[in-house]
Amino acid sequence: MLGMIWVRACSALVGFRAPTCVRSLHSFPGITMAQIDEEVAKLLALKAQLGDDGKTQFVLKTPKGTRDYNPKQMAIREKVFNTIIRCFKRHGAETIDTPVFELKETLTGKYGEDSKLIYDLKDQGGELLSLRYDLTVPFARYLAMNKITNIKRYHIAKVYRRDNPAMTRGRYREFYQCDFDIAGQYDAMIPDAECLKIVHEILNELDLGDFRIKVNDRRILDGMFAVCGVPDDKFRTICSTVDKLDKMSWEDVKKEMVNEKGLSEEAADQIGEYVSMQGGMDLAERLLQDHKMSQSKQACAGLSDIKLLFKYLQLFHVTDKVVFDLSLARGLDYYTGVIYEAVLTQASAVSAANEAQNGANAEESVSVGSVAGGGRYDGLVGMFDPKGRRVPCVGVSIGIERIFSIMEQKAEASPEKVRTTEVQIMVASAQKNLLEERLQLISELWNAGIKAEVMYKKNPKLLSQLQYCEEAGIPLVAILGEQELKDGVVKLRVVATREEV
Repeated sequence: MLGMIWVRACSALVGFRAPTCVRSLHSFPGITMAQIDEEVAKLLALKAQLGDDGKTQFVLKTPKGTRDYNPKQMAIREKVFNTIIRCFKRHGAETIDTPVFELKETLTGKYGEDSKLIYDLKDQGGELLSLRYDLTVPFARYLAMNKITNIKRYHIAKVYRRDNPAMTRGRYREFYQCDFDIAGQYDAMIPDAECLKIVHEILNELDLGDFRIKVNDRRILDGMFAVCGVPDDKFRTICSTVDKLDKMSWEDVKKEMVNEKGLSEEAADQIGEYVSMQGGMDLAERLLQDHKMSQSKQACAGLSDIKLLFKYLQLFHVTDKVVFDLSLARGLDYYTGVIYEAVLTQASAVSAANEAQNGANAEESVSVGSVAGGGRYDGLVGMFDPKGRRVPCVGVSIGIERIFSIMEQKAEASPEKVRTTEVQIMVASAQKNLLEERLQLISELWNAGIKAEVMYKKNPKLLSQLQYCEEAGIPLVAILGEQELKDGVVKLRVVATREEV
C-alpha cells in the first residue's frame, strides 16, 4: 500500500503520469482509490505551500502603518530635513540621540489616554522595554540621568505608535519626529516665543500654503475647568476630550463629556462657551476681566503669560499667523504651561488680502491638519530625577510625515522633475576602447570633490550616455574622443542646450 501511495505521490509532485503498475489495485486489498487520492492531495497542498523550488513563499508587503521610500521620495524628504535642520542650527541648537527603545516604566503614565498606543516589546527574560512613543520623554530622561540643567537641542529620529493609521493623511505607526527643545531656567515666555518663531520660519520656508499657529495654556484650561465646575479628578480626562475638537463637532465632544466622562450638562455648556473663543492679546485682556476666569489664580497666571507671549511675537513679526484659541488642549499629560499647534488651512471665501487685514479668523478658513505642536513641560524632568529637581523645558515637534505627504503631492503636480542624485557631470566617450581614459578622468574629478558618474560598460554608445544624462538630470557631459586626447582637451557639453566647449 505504502509503495503505491508513494508512486502516485511522486508522480503528482514531479509532474509525470503514474506507471502502469499503479493502475491495478488488486494486489493491494482494502485500499481504495479515494484514500490514495486523499493522501496525494495532502502532498500536493504541501508542494503548493513550499513552492516549486521547495522554499517558503513570502507575502511581500510592508507591515501595517509603515511604508518604503523610493529615491524620488527620499530626495524630497532630504530637502525637507535640510530646511528644518538649517533652521534649528540658525537658532543655536545642538543635537543628541537616544535609544529607539526605553525601559517601559520610563514611558508609562506620561501620555494620558494615548498610553495604550505604546508598543511593548516581548519580555526576553530581562528588562521590560517599549519602543519610544515620542522624543520628549527620552529627552527628559536624558537630562535627569546626565544632570543637565540647560541645553538647546534638536533631535530627528523615528518613533512608534500602535495607532490605526490614516496613511493618506500622513499618519503612520512608524514615523519621524523633528524636535527642538530649550531646557533651563529663563525669564518667562522668551524661549516659548522663539519656539513659535521657529515654527513660523520652517512653514514659511517649506512653502506648504497658508497656516495658523494656535496657542493656549494648560493653566488657562485647568482654571477654566475649575470655574465651570469640573471636579479636580476629571481635569485630565476632560482635557483629552476637548483635544478632540479639531476632529469632532462640539455636540459630539459634549456628548462624550456628559455620557462617557460623567460631567454635568451645565458644566459642559459653560466649557462650550469658552472653547469657542479665539483672538489675540485682546482676548487675553478680556478674559482677565471675566468675572469667572478672574476667580482662578491659575488661569490669571496663564493669561498674563499669553499677553507677554504676544508682545514678544509682535517683535518677531509673526502675530499675523498666531491665534489664541481656547479650544486647543493637546492631550499629553506632561504639559504645564503654554501649548501650541500649527495647522495648514485652506482659504475659503475670503481672499488672502482680506484675511491678512482681518487677522486669524478660524471661521474663514478650513483646517486640513496639524503640522507642528508643542508646549511647556516644567515638571517632566523632575519625574525622573531622584531628588525631584525640576528643569523647566519648552519645545516644539514638527509633523514631518504630514509635511512629506504634502510635498510629495506638490512634486507630483509640478512639471519640474525631482532629481534623485546630485551628480554634476558624466564622463562619456565618443569612440570605442576609451574605458581606461574615462576611468582616469573620473578619478581626477572625484579627487577634486566633483560629483561625477561613468557608465559601467567598456564601449557604451554616445547616444545612450547622453540619454542617461537627460533622464537623471545630469547637467554636464565630459566627452572624450581620440582627437580630444591628442589635443589634450575634453569636450564639455551642456545637456539642456547641447552647447559644446
